[in-house]
Amino acid sequence: MSSTAGRWFRYAAIAETFSWVGLLIGMFFKYIVVKNDIGVFVFGRLHGAMFVFYLVTLLWTARVHRWSFGRLVVGGAASIPPFLGLLFERWVAKRTPAAPPAETEPALTPAR
Repeated sequence: MSSTAGRWFRYAAIAETFSWVGLLIGMFFKYIVVKNDIGVFVFGRLHGAMFVFYLVTLLWTARVHRWSFGRLVVGGAASIPPFLGLLFERWVAKRTPAAPPAETEPALTPAR
């Protein structure tokens, strides 16, 4: 997706995926290794912020690219399991035209 909304949605999907990785590593250390919850404390808050960022950019991108309600619901559901948000972004980027209808430039008409 070449639109501004599409780029921000890609950034949000990547950030949300990395925050999932951090949260899972924090959970591993909390419950298996050191029994300390600092990783979950830090990455839990970070992941919460990235989750909201993902949902906001999802709504923005859906509006700009005029996605169907079904695609919007699938994108929202993809934010819940780990790493699926990034896979959804990659999937939708392949199926979205380069220039969305809302951001195309109007044709110039000759002056008389």
